[in-house]
Amino acid sequence: MINFSNIKVRLGGTVILDSATAALPPGAKIGLIGRNGAGKSTLMRALTGQLEHDDGSIDMPKDTRIGYLAQEAPAGRQSPLETVLAANEEREALLAEAEAATDPQRISDIHERLNAMDAHAEPARAARILSGLGFDEEMQAQPLESFSGGWRMRVALAALLFVEPDMLMLDEPSNHLDLEATLWLENFLRDYRGTMLVISHERDLLNKVVDHILHLQGGKTRLYPGSYDAFERQSAEQAAQAAGIRAKQQAERDKLQAFVDRWRAKAHAAKQAQSRMKALARMAPVEAAVEDPTLVFGFPSPGEMKPPMILLEDASVGYEEGKPILSHLSLRIDPEDRVAFLGRNGNGKTTLARLIAGQLDPMDGEIAVSGKTRVGYFTQYQVEELDGADTPLDHMTRVMPDAKPGAVRAQLGRFGFSGDKAIMEVRKLSGGERARLALALITRDAPHLLILDEPTNHLDVDAREALVQALNDYSGAVVIVSHDRHMLELTADRLVLIDDGTATEYDGSIDDYTDFVLRKNEPAPEAKSGARKNAKQARKEAAEARKKTQDLRKTAKDAETLIAKLEKERSAIDHAMFAPDEAKGDLAKLTMTELMVKRAALDEKIVEQEDAWAAAQETLEAATAS
Repeated sequence: MINFSNIKVRLGGTVILDSATAALPPGAKIGLIGRNGAGKSTLMRALTGQLEHDDGSIDMPKDTRIGYLAQEAPAGRQSPLETVLAANEEREALLAEAEAATDPQRISDIHERLNAMDAHAEPARAARILSGLGFDEEMQAQPLESFSGGWRMRVALAALLFVEPDMLMLDEPSNHLDLEATLWLENFLRDYRGTMLVISHERDLLNKVVDHILHLQGGKTRLYPGSYDAFERQSAEQAAQAAGIRAKQQAERDKLQAFVDRWRAKAHAAKQAQSRMKALARMAPVEAAVEDPTLVFGFPSPGEMKPPMILLEDASVGYEEGKPILSHLSLRIDPEDRVAFLGRNGNGKTTLARLIAGQLDPMDGEIAVSGKTRVGYFTQYQVEELDGADTPLDHMTRVMPDAKPGAVRAQLGRFGFSGDKAIMEVRKLSGGERARLALALITRDAPHLLILDEPTNHLDVDAREALVQALNDYSGAVVIVSHDRHMLELTADRLVLIDDGTATEYDGSIDDYTDFVLRKNEPAPEAKSGARKNAKQARKEAAEARKKTQDLRKTAKDAETLIAKLEKERSAIDHAMFAPDEAKGDLAKLTMTELMVKRAALDEKIVEQEDAWAAAQETLEAATAS
């Protein structure tokens, strides 16, 4: 059992954790969740002893071995396999001692201990873990310094999983993984025998691996039994209860206040009024749910385009002449397509995305792009390259030099950057806020095609749901690379597998692909022809449903626009009726009777458009629910 009680942590004078308290059951797998900036990493660092807490206590059994995934990637000439094996310090020390020992009894003790820990089987176990995280046999033997930071972070994760600590603490372990490695990690963690605390925004991991949710909000923690879906149901019920209590309390406050306002000046009722004033003062208000600006995503809709938008015919692409990474590429992207690129990191998903985005030219073959196509391309590099000293307003003004200030502000507002947020230095923004800013920048000209390469890495669960909704509302085409299976399931109609140096349509669902990865089966066996047909039909139906809801949304939006215009005209007529001397244009020439007739006609049009809007909204809600 690990207990922490009334933990308080201040950073830079700001209280991050305030009386955080929980008892973590032994052997439990706990998902630590909360909004971006809530203090999840701070709490984990406090529990590991890396950060000193200002108040409170942390109790855990003596000699508990804690494994924490550090943010620093390992480096040097050691290979990934050597690095993982070295993480078991006792084994390394015993092997070194065995080489130098001369005392027969000590040598016997060393080998007895090595046999007890099954030390000779450890290289094979380390290799299996590295393989699961994407390292083939050749990569396992290469020096660490030859790998990128993301791959070296995988080695750090492999080393931590290898030593099997009593308490495993993971902070966003899937951020550097592809879908295939994420699936392997989920299976590994599900079978892990120790206690685990994991910070994650992956809904699938939180549903399939953890058995408790530790929710951090407002500096305080609350432990819920069950998966993330169970937590979501419980928290929704609590929010509804709190809203009901708040409404009831507010009615009582209004009643007390009305009595006080009426009678406190009357001598004969002064005591009763004083009593009710004290009751008001003692009544602790129930806080209302707060709207969170980090949930705002609004992709501007482009104009209509005729298909095809992009057409690849037997193309090849790479970075070095004569050495293509992908060949024989034949792919068509039409307006409103939703395409997910699948395949392990290093297979060429980003390379294909860059070819489609126009950042790379084909080495061979043809790529035809409609001359009017605007492409918005999001990568993590854009997030990392934002100037920390500038504000979101500075960044947007720079990329929209000819736009009016109102248009610049409007684009920022679509992504939650209004008021003070628009003029806050980027270095003070959270990772999720920087990702939203990068998305705002690449969609400033209403692109016809969005290419999103791992867009969810810095987004919490709720922000990811908001992004999914925004993508489903977006009327352009989408190409997405993501290890977030939940997002792929909800946004993608077509799956393209990048493997063996080319890209091919995958005729199954995300679930089929998951099974294929975990079982290492052929991606499209003949036995699944019926499933492939069903999957195609499902994708077709999803596209038709999106087209239907898009038309309904357009109808509702057009009605809203027309209502606003008609109401503006009606206001001008009202002003002309009550202040004839200030009437402008044609209204100044009309008599009072003519103005009244014109106003009545506008009323009828407004009612007509309101009915159209209501009908579209009702149909849209019904279509969405079904």
